[in-house]
Amino acid sequence: MADSALTSLLAERSILLDRTATDRFDAVRQCGAALVAAGAVDESYVDAMIQREETVSTFVGEGVAIPHGTLAGKEAVKHDALVVLRFPDGVDWEGNTVSVCVGIAAAGGGHIALLSQLAEILLDPEKAEQLRTATSAEQVYALLAPDEDED
Repeated sequence: MADSALTSLLAERSILLDRTATDRFDAVRQCGAALVAAGAVDESYVDAMIQREETVSTFVGEGVAIPHGTLAGKEAVKHDALVVLRFPDGVDWEGNTVSVCVGIAAAGGGHIALLSQLAEILLDPEKAEQLRTATSAEQVYALLAPDEDED
């Protein structure tokens, strides 16, 4: 997967920056609905995302969760895609506050490469803060695009 994979998998209509959620499962359902709306997955993938969240929290730190489906849900994936949902008021995620959810749909092992690229962003506290406070699709794209000066 190329470095630019994150931005190539993210449609502007899949960046929703002013959402509210009653709990983490509501937030996961909203991510799933955005993936369905993007044409990336069948409805059944949303159930696989909920099953994943019931099994293991998708909270990754820095106010970010990365909901994705279980292995059984892979057959519901039509094409790899990302969605970014921001919850300005935060969502309680088992005692942690999440303000950004990056929903992933990936066939095969594609999610591993995507998670790796997202982890690089989240390991930079400044970039993670910018993602949590982004108010435009352009800001999100800029954060997910590869840095030109990196090797």
